[in-house]
Amino acid sequence: MQHKPADSEQSEAGPSSPRLRDDEASGSSSEYKSGEDDEEEERFDGLGEGMDPEGFAGEKVVKPLTAEALAAFKAAQDRAGVIYISRIPPGMRPAKVRHLMGGYGEVGRVYLQQEDAKRAYLRKKYTSTKKAHFTEGWVEFKDKKVARSVAEMLNAQPIGGKKGSRWRDDIWTMKYLPKFKWNMLTEQVAHEAAVQSAKLRVELSQSRQEQQDYLRNVELARVLDKRAEKKREKGETFELKRIRSPSPHSEKRKRAKVDRNRDLESSVLSSVF
Repeated sequence: MQHKPADSEQSEAGPSSPRLRDDEASGSSSEYKSGEDDEEEERFDGLGEGMDPEGFAGEKVVKPLTAEALAAFKAAQDRAGVIYISRIPPGMRPAKVRHLMGGYGEVGRVYLQQEDAKRAYLRKKYTSTKKAHFTEGWVEFKDKKVARSVAEMLNAQPIGGKKGSRWRDDIWTMKYLPKFKWNMLTEQVAHEAAVQSAKLRVELSQSRQEQQDYLRNVELARVLDKRAEKKREKGETFELKRIRSPSPHSEKRKRAKVDRNRDLESSVLSSVF
């Protein structure tokens, strides 16, 4: 019985082992990528369009829902209640709000709205605090009765805590929102984001138009200066002709004339056809 030498065994296993290692590496990388994708999905679960992920704190589990699970989810949404906090103390983040509210009942999701971009820019420019500040927030309780009682109990009351804590003397300003659900908040934030983007587009178009008008006026002034210089070289005087702006009465007369002509054309066409 003949035995193959060790070199031949290694040579036979050699070409296949890199492939195995490549397959294992590709498999592990694909698993790692899929894990990253799952983490991305979990990270943004519960957020609506236009909502800032930095201001969100809540359950981060994404699972396909069966019919029974969907019915249970709708029932849980009907039982849930939302309170609105009109002022967030400086430096307080969503996790802290969730921790404080969790002492009074089971909390679902928390969303805090960041301050205006211009205000944040000025604050970061002229102060030493660089972290995001939040101005208002919404807290979802799993039981609407608990949400109502928490809002009535904590409104206009100090946050409290240990002596010397940062927000001990700050005051809660909150209100229970009856018949308000979390999907309404996501729709509202998405609408506000769309309105803000539309305003930015309008401002950009206006600034672009102002820039074009300014450049046009600069070019016109350069041309007029050249003409005036040529006139002076010839010993002539250069005078600008004033263009009379149309008065509002003339504009009204023009519009009335156009309307009369349109009515006349329509009457003629109606008589013909």
